[in-house]
Amino acid sequence: MHNPDLFAERKTLFIEVVLPLSIAKTYTYRVPFEWNEKIRVGVRVIVQFGKNKVYSAIVKTVSTEAPQKYEAKYIMDVVDDTAIVDKGQLSLWEWMSDYYMCQLGEVLQAALPAALKMASETKIIASENPELDRTTLSDKAYLVLEALDVAGELRVADVTKILGQKSVFPLLRSLFEKGFIQISEEIKERYKPKTKSFLHLASIYNDNEGKRLLLDSLNRAPKQQDAVLGYLQLTKTKEDISRQDVIEVSACGAGAITALIDKGVFEAHEKVISRFEGTDFLMTKEFAFSKLQQGAFDEINTNFQEKDVVLLHGVTASGKTQIYIRLIEQVLATGRNALYLLPEIALTAQITERLRLHFGNQLGVYHSKFNDNERAEVWHKVLKNEFRVIIGARSSVFLPFQELGLIIVDEEHENSYKQFDPAPRYHARDTAIYLAHLHQAKVLLGSATPSVESYYNAKAGKYGLVQLLKRFGEAQLPEIEIVDIPEESRKNKMHSYFSETLLNGIKEAVARKEQVILFQNRRGHTPFVQCNTCGYVAKCVNCDVSLTYHKTSHLLHCHYCGHSEAPINVCPACGMPHMESKGFGTERVEEELEILMPDLRIGRLDLDSTRGKHGFDKIITAFDEHEYDVLIGTQMVAKGLDFGRVSLIGIINADTIINFPDFRAYERSFSLFSQVAGRAGRRDAIGKVVIQTYTPNHRVIEQVVQHDYEGMFMKEVTERKNFYYPPFYRLIRLDVKHPDQQQTLDSAQKLASLLRFSLGNRVLGPEPPLVARVRNNYIQTITLKIERGNVSIAKVKELVRTAILSFELDKLNAGVRIQIDVDPY
Repeated sequence: MHNPDLFAERKTLFIEVVLPLSIAKTYTYRVPFEWNEKIRVGVRVIVQFGKNKVYSAIVKTVSTEAPQKYEAKYIMDVVDDTAIVDKGQLSLWEWMSDYYMCQLGEVLQAALPAALKMASETKIIASENPELDRTTLSDKAYLVLEALDVAGELRVADVTKILGQKSVFPLLRSLFEKGFIQISEEIKERYKPKTKSFLHLASIYNDNEGKRLLLDSLNRAPKQQDAVLGYLQLTKTKEDISRQDVIEVSACGAGAITALIDKGVFEAHEKVISRFEGTDFLMTKEFAFSKLQQGAFDEINTNFQEKDVVLLHGVTASGKTQIYIRLIEQVLATGRNALYLLPEIALTAQITERLRLHFGNQLGVYHSKFNDNERAEVWHKVLKNEFRVIIGARSSVFLPFQELGLIIVDEEHENSYKQFDPAPRYHARDTAIYLAHLHQAKVLLGSATPSVESYYNAKAGKYGLVQLLKRFGEAQLPEIEIVDIPEESRKNKMHSYFSETLLNGIKEAVARKEQVILFQNRRGHTPFVQCNTCGYVAKCVNCDVSLTYHKTSHLLHCHYCGHSEAPINVCPACGMPHMESKGFGTERVEEELEILMPDLRIGRLDLDSTRGKHGFDKIITAFDEHEYDVLIGTQMVAKGLDFGRVSLIGIINADTIINFPDFRAYERSFSLFSQVAGRAGRRDAIGKVVIQTYTPNHRVIEQVVQHDYEGMFMKEVTERKNFYYPPFYRLIRLDVKHPDQQQTLDSAQKLASLLRFSLGNRVLGPEPPLVARVRNNYIQTITLKIERGNVSIAKVKELVRTAILSFELDKLNAGVRIQIDVDPY
């Protein structure tokens, strides 16, 4: 008689795998008998694909059916004992691949941390931990580490040669898990919580006699005496007194405080404080809801009984974060987990410590500032259910969640939730809603200026709607003043880029020891350099875009491909020495303000100033500690930052944002101006906003002044319905790219006619985009507008795929790339 279990083990298994490559289908491999027990969906296996390339792939299905059209190769190794990807994640990947019209391998590339995607070209380096004991290692492992000591870094293919065997991945995984090696050489900064130095008077000086003797003893050190007097004055109104508070109230200087600490008069204590939704309050675990917050919290819970998605429309500084914390606590109490999405890494960093007070070691952070090894560690901890709350940027939706109960998408209107390159070009908000559907979880979207699509869904009853339209506590919405630039110029009241109104506001704020934020949505010094004689504009050699002059580097830079070159003094077209800088960016605003008000302490917050290690954090901390009076920034300053001393916001030129050629320009302008304005007066004093514009009667500006979100929404919805835009129509954009201009145009026209054959007048274009050449590739754009409701979007996508396949089969189109972007906004 045969042993049936033994017979089962001898079955030949075939596995479908997802490779980290942009290929149209999954690929099938054969499993050697001895690994039958280890094979399961979601584990990594090592396979050869192509001539000599080796990859780790994820098992998608296991069966006993061989592929019909080709002979399946054997897998080379099984990396994992347990699955690192679950079936729910694979379902999400398949949905993304289908919805965003990209390959499953592209989704895998975006989803898995690099340390979990080992391939023959992957680099490894030795970790720098001197405490690790190598004597416990096997000979082969020791050999790999010795080779790393000599070479510095090795590729997986090099390790294969050193050991003379193909199966090296389990050994490398073991070394990685024990901490001996790192899979990526790129080590990025870790978030450091913000701390502040607080002072306490030594206990021997607590009584009146002790204070009198102390002040007498400091007669010969007047600055130190001033510092003690300042401290004593502050104790009447404050419990926690920071070093900075004493310096400000007594003008004693930092040296006097240091001397008093050295003498034992003051004791200094570092405490973690938050910069998010209430700077300079010490983070405490306990807080009480206001009546409005309690009402909103109860209303959200009521809505969740009927609806899976609820939109919380709460004005800036209305206390939304506290509501989020209580909702997460509520979900954890039921044994389920939570995901808290934020649009910017900077914000993630700011709120982390505040949430850690509530959730301790159950809180995990996941974003691209972490290196690949740290991200792999977070992945494993989520898989083991050690992290029950995850806070992170858009890539957090890919984590292997267990028992997910709630997803919070804060600032849901933000553009940063959309990935533009590379594929999958997904929107984290929409992906989060599908992820919640897979887990039967609830989604809370929060924003002071919701996206038109989300607000429309809430108004139409698809989402629940909860409104919180008053600021928390005593804080008032800011006053907004409009400055008419042409009128001010006529009266000679414009000084460079600044109106008298704005300059006077800056002077008054600084005199009151308050701070100012100035907003200009262009970085660099001057956006373009032009010849005054013939009109020549300096352009990038690789892209159809003007070069921006940056004063800090003294170079002309392309903001699309990174090309830079020396400034031009003589026009290359006409030979005249009349090259002039036109327009102005944040660097130019900073330069002009320094000339007009030389005593001001000015900081700048843009992509250039925050490139370095801890760049963002250093500038924000310096501004928060009042090292700067004025902070000049791009839209970075609008993203949920909160400063207690900011009383004035200046928008240097509103028109560049309003007049951007995009159907969402007015919505984005309203959102951006409202968010920037929301940085002012977030405590008991009313803030002020000065908006400088050439079009003071523009409807968006009037709506911002009146804080009229509803009016903006109604106007936008009407226009979008009339002109066939979301939320009434779906958009799919196809970019056709090729290095030859004529070839690009011919191919785009061919593709457009193939699409028109099945989709008719829903196909617009081809036409060149705003920037028609990037990195030496010409671009033509075809836009599809698909009505919602009575048209099957799945059928439309199928027709698009068929047209693209037919296009790619034509040899005349060889070398032409097609990039698909579903919901390109």
